[in-house]
Amino acid sequence: MLIGFVVNPIAGMGGRVALKGTDSMVEEALRRGATPVAPARAREFICALRCDPEFLTAGGPMGADYLKERKHRVVYIPPEHTTAEDTKTAVREFLKGGADLIVFVGGDGTARDVVSVVGEKVPVLGVPSGVKMFSSVFALTPSTAANVVCAFVRGETALSERDVLDIDENEYRAGRLAVHLYGHALVPVLDGMVQGSKSPSGPGDDEDYAEFLAENIESDVLYLLGPGSTVQKVARALGVEKTPLGVDAYLNGSIVARDVGEREIISLLNEQGEAKIVITPIGGQGFLLGRGNQQFSPEVIRRVGKDNIVVVSPESKLRGLKALYVDTGDPEVDDMLRGYIRVLCGYGKYKLMRVL
Repeated sequence: MLIGFVVNPIAGMGGRVALKGTDSMVEEALRRGATPVAPARAREFICALRCDPEFLTAGGPMGADYLKERKHRVVYIPPEHTTAEDTKTAVREFLKGGADLIVFVGGDGTARDVVSVVGEKVPVLGVPSGVKMFSSVFALTPSTAANVVCAFVRGETALSERDVLDIDENEYRAGRLAVHLYGHALVPVLDGMVQGSKSPSGPGDDEDYAEFLAENIESDVLYLLGPGSTVQKVARALGVEKTPLGVDAYLNGSIVARDVGEREIISLLNEQGEAKIVITPIGGQGFLLGRGNQQFSPEVIRRVGKDNIVVVSPESKLRGLKALYVDTGDPEVDDMLRGYIRVLCGYGKYKLMRVL
C-alpha cells in the first residue's frame, strides 16, 4: 500500500492573527507574529498512525521531515520557499509512483491544488491545518485522519464523492463570504471521522436567540463576538455592527475592539477581568472551535474557561447535527471542551448538545 503524503508548510498561519486565510499573506502573517501550524498537525497525524504503509512524499517540510521513522521515498525536492505549484508537482509524482491514496496537510486551498491534479483518479484525504476548511474532504482532526488511513489500508473504508469548496480570501477578509464548488474528490470515509461540507444559514432562521441574549448581557463583562452571520445577528440585537467574519470585543454597550487576533484578545483579557466567548457552530459541519475562528486559541480558551463560552444557533442549523466538534490544536483544551454544552436556540430556549 502506497500513501502519497504532502504538507503545505504555510497552511493555517493566518488564523490566529485574524487574517482569515494565508493565501498571498505569508509576510503579513509573519509580521503579525504568526507561527507555522502545519508541522504540528503533520506530526500529530504521523504519531497517531497505528499501521505501517509505505509513503511517497516531497522533501523537507513538505513531507519527509515528518517521516523519518516511517518507510518512505522522496519523489520530489521542493525549493526553500514553496508555492501551490510545488504541491501540484508533488502530487503528479505520487500518481506516477502508483499511490493508492493521497493524504495532504492543509486547508481548502491545498485541497483545490491536490484535486486539480488528481481529480477522482485516486482517493484523497485532508489532515485539517487551514483556517476555514469548508470542504468535506477533511478528517475531523489529525488523529482521526490517522484512523481513517489505517482503516483504508485494511480495506475497511467506503469511498464517497465529496465536495471541494473554497472562497476568495480577499473578499472573505473584507467580510463577504461566497463559497464556491471547485470540484469533487473520492474520499475514504469512516463513520464519524470525516467532516461534511459547510452549509449556509437560512435567510428565514428564527432570531429570537439574539434578542434573548441581548436582553441578558451582563455589565462590565467583555463579550468576544465570534465570526459568522448568526453571531452578527446578536450584535445587531445589541445595537452595534460587528466585523462579519472576524472577532470583535463588546463591553458595556459598545464595540471596544474590532477584528482582533489572539494577541489583541489576550491583551484585552489582561485589562478586563471577566469575559465570555460568543460563537456558533458551522452549518453542516458542527464545528465550534478550530474552523475559521482560530483567534480563539487554546490560550484564550483556557483564560476564558468552558463555562464562559456561549453557543448560539437557530434550531434549523442544529438539525441533522449528531454532535458538535472542537479541534483547537491542543489535545488538553479539546478534552476540557468535550462533554455537553447548552446551545441557545430560541428565546430562553436551549438545546443540550454533545461536544466531541
